[in-house]
Amino acid sequence: MIMGVLFFLPARTLHYWEAWAYLVIIFGCASGVTFYFLKHDPGLLERRLKTKENVKEQKLIVRLGWFLFLPTFIIPGFDKYYEWSHIPVYFVIISDCLVLLGYLIVIRVFKENSYASRVVEIDSAQRVISTGPYAVVRHPMYSGILLMYGFTPLALGSYWALTGTFFLYTIIIIRIFSEEKYLAENLEGYKEYLDKTRYRVIPGIW
Repeated sequence: MIMGVLFFLPARTLHYWEAWAYLVIIFGCASGVTFYFLKHDPGLLERRLKTKENVKEQKLIVRLGWFLFLPTFIIPGFDKYYEWSHIPVYFVIISDCLVLLGYLIVIRVFKENSYASRVVEIDSAQRVISTGPYAVVRHPMYSGILLMYGFTPLALGSYWALTGTFFLYTIIIIRIFSEEKYLAENLEGYKEYLDKTRYRVIPGIW
C-alpha cells in the first residue's frame, strides 16, 4: 500500500501501467516466497522480519539507505505527471525482466542460506555457506538487489530516478565492507571463506 501511494500520488493518476507492472512483479514474487517458505523454512521468514540492527555501524547505514533511496520510488510518479522522461516501451519491459531476474537471484539465495537475515547478526547454529551462489560471489543477495533496484527506475519509466540508485549502490558497498568485517571477527570459518571466494558481488569484476 505504501509503495502504491509513493507511485500513484505523485503521478496523480492510476493510469500508470509501468507502476502496475512493477507492483505485479514485486508482490507476485513476494507472495510466492512467503507461501513457499512458510511451508519449507518458516525460520527464514522469521529472520527476514527482523529490522532492528544490533551493530551500531549498520544502524546508521540502514537509516541512510532508506533516506537516500526513497527518491527512487517517489521521483517516477512526478516524472510520469510532468513527462520528463520518454523511455521506449521495450526498454521498460526489458527492465521489468531484469527486476524479476534480480528477485529470482534473491530467492535462490534464500533457498541456499536459511540464515539470510535482514539484519547483520550471527545465529548460534550458523555456519559459513559456500555452496550454490555463494561459491561464485560472497554476497549473492546483494547481487540480486543491485540488479533489481538498479533497474527499478527504468522499469517505472524514469531516467531521473536513477539518482537514487547511485546512492543505493554507495550504501550497499559501505554495508558490504562493514558486514564482512563483522562476520570475519565473529563467524568461525568466514576469514577462510573470504580468501577462497575472491569476488564480492559481480563475478570477474568486484
